[in-house]
Amino acid sequence: MMKHGLTELDVGILRYVSDHEGFSGILKERYSDFVVHEINRQGKIVHLDDLSVPPEAEEAPEPEPKPEDCDVLTEEQKKKLGELQLFKNKEDEVPIEVVEDTKEKRTLLHKAIKSQFPGIETKTEEKEGRKFIVAYHAAGKKALAAPRKHFWPKNRGSFCHFVLYKENKDTMDAINVLSKFLRLRPNMFSYMGTKDKRAVTVQEIAVLKITAERLSHLNKCLMNLKLGNFCYKNHPLKLGELQGNHFTIVIRNISGTDEQVEQAMTSIKATGFINYYGMQRFGTTAVPTQQVGKAILRNDWKEVVDLILKPRPGAEKEFLVRCREEWAKSQDPEAALKKLPNKRCVEGQLLRGLSMYGKKNIVTAFGMLPRNNRLMYVHSYQSVVWNTMVSRRIDAFGLKAVEGDLVLKGTTAHVLSAEEAETTSIHDTVMPLPGFDVIYPTHHVGKGYRELLTADGLDIDNMRHKVKDYSLAGAYRRIIIRPTDVSWEVIQYDDPRISLVHSDFEKLENKPAPVYNKEGKHRALRMEFSLPPSTYATMAIREVLKVDTSIKKQTQLNTTWFN
Repeated sequence: MMKHGLTELDVGILRYVSDHEGFSGILKERYSDFVVHEINRQGKIVHLDDLSVPPEAEEAPEPEPKPEDCDVLTEEQKKKLGELQLFKNKEDEVPIEVVEDTKEKRTLLHKAIKSQFPGIETKTEEKEGRKFIVAYHAAGKKALAAPRKHFWPKNRGSFCHFVLYKENKDTMDAINVLSKFLRLRPNMFSYMGTKDKRAVTVQEIAVLKITAERLSHLNKCLMNLKLGNFCYKNHPLKLGELQGNHFTIVIRNISGTDEQVEQAMTSIKATGFINYYGMQRFGTTAVPTQQVGKAILRNDWKEVVDLILKPRPGAEKEFLVRCREEWAKSQDPEAALKKLPNKRCVEGQLLRGLSMYGKKNIVTAFGMLPRNNRLMYVHSYQSVVWNTMVSRRIDAFGLKAVEGDLVLKGTTAHVLSAEEAETTSIHDTVMPLPGFDVIYPTHHVGKGYRELLTADGLDIDNMRHKVKDYSLAGAYRRIIIRPTDVSWEVIQYDDPRISLVHSDFEKLENKPAPVYNKEGKHRALRMEFSLPPSTYATMAIREVLKVDTSIKKQTQLNTTWFN
């Protein structure tokens, strides 16, 4: 299989909801044709519309220490504590013996040190039968090596929340760039969801104890990233907390008539589209991620290594080609690793694991990959199964609920009776992703899950894995999704290089909105809609155009268009 050779047929994406006539168009000809705005927990569409730094809140004055608190420390102790506070003390800590060992006396000492010497922490230790209050710098030993004063007002929230605007960069790449400039670990940042790379996207991010001023300074040196709408809160963000995403999408060079466009958009607004997992779920290399996932679930670890490291057809970077050739020739992880200038790619991390733990301990070696990367493979396999079974479900029963279908009551799946099916909408029916904690439809399509997994060498009754991370609980997913806030227009233009969407950053820069030429020689469909989390906008577009959304097919369209 060639690179980008994966098509919708390969991943179970087979059916459409409506019977309107499809038409051709080019998706993401420019990354600015695909604009995503996050919908936050409050249901508000997130925009970047303010680059200013919030004014500093006045810090409430610290209460003056009581006279009795001051008296418990001797002048010599105060001198040593002062030197520790200013990093002038060569020792890491200052021990103070508790002469009168009572709880009240120890409490007074703790309070006196903390009130008179901010930044110093205390603990009680016992040495040779004697009690000591040990004072140490809150910033720890690393701060002693590189002195730096850290001050964070108590009345300011610990997390700086901001809006991240990015162009043609995925969320993790953007976080890594911010981490590098701020000298932070990436896990200091939190967010509610990852966004597409080839797009203009706007989302909320939170970071622990970094000021808005520091973040704002980055706007002077960052490319294709802008930060704004700063505020302080007491909580981070959590994955999945968002209510969804709002999309503004331009499909260029459409062939459909105005009537065809009207039929297609009216259908998607009224009925929706099949909630398939989109092509992004399955990777873009010659070895689809679901194949690796299937090998993991089968405990075939040699196959996992082969799929990731063996030579593969199609265009690849030269150093990856040399790395694969070396692995195929020598099976020596250290020799293959030397061919890679960047060791942080999937191949590099796996080879590093194999060189550390040996080829007989592949499970541990594979664990060198970040957890999200490893889980991506098994989730990809689940997604192919779901897509395939939903296509069979649509083939068998169409767009009506039937006896044996599943609906959710709260978080629990319920099997519909014939009577219940009569009054249930297809929009409420769900299908399971395979796992140990789900039930399956009781009609003949539901029984197909067992046949499909058996053919792949898996036991549907035993989805727990020897490695806990790869034990699949399963989940339920709606069959049909109906977008909200749907609007559209057909526009005309002459220059294929101009942007047809007015971005948040362009508005901040007071750049004029695109002007459409009513006599333009090219036509485009500009659409807007909102979708819930974990739903693929490309599958909505597929329903409108009735064309394959794979990279292979879209590349062919682009090539035809420019030739």
